[in-house]
Amino acid sequence: MISSIEFFLVALATVAAGAVNALAGGGTLITFPVLVAVGIPPISANITNTVALSPGYLGATMGQAKDLHGQRRRLWLTLPAGVVGGILGAILLLQTEERVFQELVPYLILMASGLLAVQERLRGWLVRRREQKGAATANEATVILPVGLAAIYGGYFGAGVSVMVLAVLGLFLDDTLTRLNALKQAISFAINITAALFFLFSGQVVWAVALVMAGGALLGGVLGGRLASRIKPSSLRRVVVLIGVVVAVIYLVR
Repeated sequence: MISSIEFFLVALATVAAGAVNALAGGGTLITFPVLVAVGIPPISANITNTVALSPGYLGATMGQAKDLHGQRRRLWLTLPAGVVGGILGAILLLQTEERVFQELVPYLILMASGLLAVQERLRGWLVRRREQKGAATANEATVILPVGLAAIYGGYFGAGVSVMVLAVLGLFLDDTLTRLNALKQAISFAINITAALFFLFSGQVVWAVALVMAGGALLGGVLGGRLASRIKPSSLRRVVVLIGVVVAVIYLVR
């Protein structure tokens, strides 16, 4: 049974995560450890986290909807891959024993922290690649499998999946960073909302906590938007990466 103080801590962490997601990304690295710390088993914590925070991806997608114009074929290629991968990742998670998942947690957190750490370098690489004349462009259909593999990870754990999807798109598609980022938002939403809908019937969602988190994420997103001109995303990203590494080390030591 979660106490009132623990509910408050979860709400506080989710507000922070919502603000971090609006500014730099990586909010899951804040909320997931807090859910486990208040006594929720890791798999249930991961599932509750996915369900509670998935609507945020819709907001991000709607925010860049205009940049999806002219990308209908890409959406038809990548969204089904995201949906199928999200379901497969969710099924894989539910088939994982609690003990095994608990042993995987520090490595999953380290992977997510690493993805977040290279996010700016990735963006810089994508811009440079775009500026290079005569950059090779692969058949767009080849992006389906890599997106599907990234989606499996997203359905299984989720933290850092947006960075992973953007990297895949940058490797297989030749377009501006803005348009690739908009496509990434739509794919990430497809992955997360599919996994979340699948998890609704798993019996492992802690609904009282999920509702508190949904409200906290909404408030945090609003606060993050207002703080966008005052806080450097790169500095905040370093803090989140540091938190992720520290949490992973603590899990490894335990």
